[in-house]
Amino acid sequence: MSPTLIFLLVMSLFAVNNGNRNIEIKIGVILDMDSNVGKMSKTCISMAIRDFYRKHDNYTTIIHPYYRDSKQDNVQAASAALDLMKNIQVTAIIGPMTSSQADFVIDLGNKEKVPVISPAASPSLSPYNNHYFIRSAHNSTLQLKPITELIKHFSWSEVVFMYEDGEYGRGLVPYLSDAMMNIGTKVTYQTVIYPSASDDWILAELYKLKTMQTRVFVVHALPDLALRLFKKVNEAGMMDEGYVWFITEGLTNQLHDHKEDLMQGVIGVKSFIRNSGKLFDFKKRWKREFRSLYPDDDETQLDTSGIRLYDTIFGLAMALEKTLKEKGDSAMDSEGTRALKGGSMLLQSIRNFRFDGLSGWEIPVSNKNMLRVGVRIGGFDQFIDADIDPETHQVTMTGFCVDVFKAVVDALPYALKFEFVRFVSFDDKRPAGTFDDLVFNLSIGGYDAVVGDITILAYRSDRVAFTLPYTEAGVSLVVPIKDERKSAWIFLKPLEKELWITFGAFFIYTGLVVWVIEHRVNEEFRGAPHKQVGMLLYNSFSTLVYSHRARLISNLSRFVMIVWVFVVLVLTSSYTASLTSMLTVQKLRPTYTDINEIKRNGESIGYQDGSFVKGMLIRMGFNDTQLKGYSTFEQYHDALKNGSQNGGVSAIMEELPYIRVFVAKYCNMYKMTGPVHKTAGFGFAFPKGSPLVHDVSKAILQVTEKQMMNITNHWFKENANCDQQQKGTQMKIEGFGLDSFKGVFLIAGLSSTSALLIFVFRFLYQNREMLVSQDHSVSQKLLGIAKSFDVYRDEESKTSIPEATGVHVESNNNNNSPAISVFHQEAGVFSQDEGFSSTHPGSPVVLDTIQVVQTTTN
Repeated sequence: MSPTLIFLLVMSLFAVNNGNRNIEIKIGVILDMDSNVGKMSKTCISMAIRDFYRKHDNYTTIIHPYYRDSKQDNVQAASAALDLMKNIQVTAIIGPMTSSQADFVIDLGNKEKVPVISPAASPSLSPYNNHYFIRSAHNSTLQLKPITELIKHFSWSEVVFMYEDGEYGRGLVPYLSDAMMNIGTKVTYQTVIYPSASDDWILAELYKLKTMQTRVFVVHALPDLALRLFKKVNEAGMMDEGYVWFITEGLTNQLHDHKEDLMQGVIGVKSFIRNSGKLFDFKKRWKREFRSLYPDDDETQLDTSGIRLYDTIFGLAMALEKTLKEKGDSAMDSEGTRALKGGSMLLQSIRNFRFDGLSGWEIPVSNKNMLRVGVRIGGFDQFIDADIDPETHQVTMTGFCVDVFKAVVDALPYALKFEFVRFVSFDDKRPAGTFDDLVFNLSIGGYDAVVGDITILAYRSDRVAFTLPYTEAGVSLVVPIKDERKSAWIFLKPLEKELWITFGAFFIYTGLVVWVIEHRVNEEFRGAPHKQVGMLLYNSFSTLVYSHRARLISNLSRFVMIVWVFVVLVLTSSYTASLTSMLTVQKLRPTYTDINEIKRNGESIGYQDGSFVKGMLIRMGFNDTQLKGYSTFEQYHDALKNGSQNGGVSAIMEELPYIRVFVAKYCNMYKMTGPVHKTAGFGFAFPKGSPLVHDVSKAILQVTEKQMMNITNHWFKENANCDQQQKGTQMKIEGFGLDSFKGVFLIAGLSSTSALLIFVFRFLYQNREMLVSQDHSVSQKLLGIAKSFDVYRDEESKTSIPEATGVHVESNNNNNSPAISVFHQEAGVFSQDEGFSSTHPGSPVVLDTIQVVQTTTN
């Protein structure tokens, strides 16, 4: 007699002995009965039912399985499911095992409201799009991670993807392409292999691939087709050195059922289940059970899908019992068959149910063993804090992060019970460690989840699994700000440095041009060298205040000065307007804009106690003596107010969410500055492989879209007005740059240069005889030109000839030589009361009139 029949007889006797107290729950099972997977799965289900009710003989419910054979056909699987739902009226269905068959059955489950529990791993079959579908295995996209990591490690730039036609094969295609794109590897070719394809077609396709340059292949196919494929791969010589073959989990699990010598060297991906005493015992009992049921089958072996199926029966049995206890008579069928009503009541219990099974999931199942959520206290209480009742010592968690987590849990499609557990020291007065310590405790099983202001970091992700972030990301610098109106040098701010330099250069250039033109004809531009330099600068710079009083003789210099005064007018008007705005409008400027400046000066910088920011600062080159940790915003404020010189700090390095709150709290005192160092933001953490990560991440998106603004306003709204005020008082008023005045400088430059060139040409023309003289050397000519330029020339003598004063010069010798009388016209440019004579003492006279007088010797 078979063990299964014995088990049914025992259960029947048990039901009779207990006064028929057990409620039979009809569960449908759809398997490919003649396949190796089907045989292995049926054995696991039978063992699970027997093992479970031996341990829980006090349960009032009992699973009665109704098996149906899908015969490896999609239509047959759908027909079997319809029969189970309509005729047998099962509460739930386990199976089918393949994605192509499950696709049809899931649609029927949604219509009939019957939960379908299947290991179908195709990503196109989503539990979120199919409400009554419960996946009892990992999504097949998870296996892409180890494959892509290996390809990335060896820097393979191209890969060929070969997959079986059907729901199982096609579902992974877009995800594989995206995964390869993320690591910079190109999928150069995709080969679709139909299950009905002939061996000759497969061989021809392989020869075509062999002609390509790509030597890395990823195969995603079911065992029967994959076995045929690799036979032809060996025939084509594509298993030789230089070729790389990857296979996915569905095939790796079945390698023991086929000739492994066909796939020597192939890299397979397989789920890892930690070995334990219970698992070892189950494998041994399964082997004995299977041999008794199928004595002629020496190939079929137990794999991870069978182990998970065993756990699935345990979880389903617990969920059935829980549903009946919670719902009572309302869960019973009204026709008196003592069967559970449709699966809608069961669905929520199944989704909310996890337990410690052979495959390793540990999630609570009762109020006594709730989800233990670790939280670190001791940081900024706006984000997370604990209120302790002094009488009852009951702890109530509050803060922005807590409210977000509660909203996320409420958004889950199932109930999730949890309790907060504080990460504190034995004296209950301070945190038990850093955020990294908290994450480590989660990784070793100290908590079931971690909630709080925990930043998602790469090295933390090596230990735990993070959800999507729920805050903005980044780390930056906070420094004190000062009002630029109090600066002693604010009068220089209206004009930028380049404009000041250009302005000064033009002052000197314009003064020099005027001096060159006026020097020969204007008494005021003559005299000792220091007097001439002073006159040059005074005449030009006095135009700033329009106090220039020098009389200009030449029309060229007058033209130059008129243009220059216009330029000065434009610049001074703009300067006055800009300076007025700067003195009127408050302008706040950060004391530092570069963290490297703080490091070079040896000044101190602050960070949050227990934060990863300390390690970041050390990597930037700061010494431990420069780093100071704080735990409250008030401590930040005091440290920044004191500064490095008085035992405080010059800046605070902090994450953006904290910075927003801190800067808003202390209006017009601090500012975020410098570059933002990217991070991933705050997230919730769970153990590696936890099925809650995906659900919680999706719920975070829902909360972010609908509730995050309300939660944020609840905790930080009081600072919003301050933030707006700060923005209003920080109008950016920049000084004028050179680009704004290029036009006027161009006009002034052209005017001065043109006047200078005209003067030079005229001067050289007047001294042309000296220049073309052949009697003197070049140096003598240059010296003569210089002396000629320095000769004072009275321009008035050209237009009027007043009474001349004569200077008689007689010859010193006794021979008959003419006496030379030199006449020079009086200047006549200035009136006599201005105190200027016709000639300047010590200046050479100009020989305007030379009269030769014949004299005789006494």
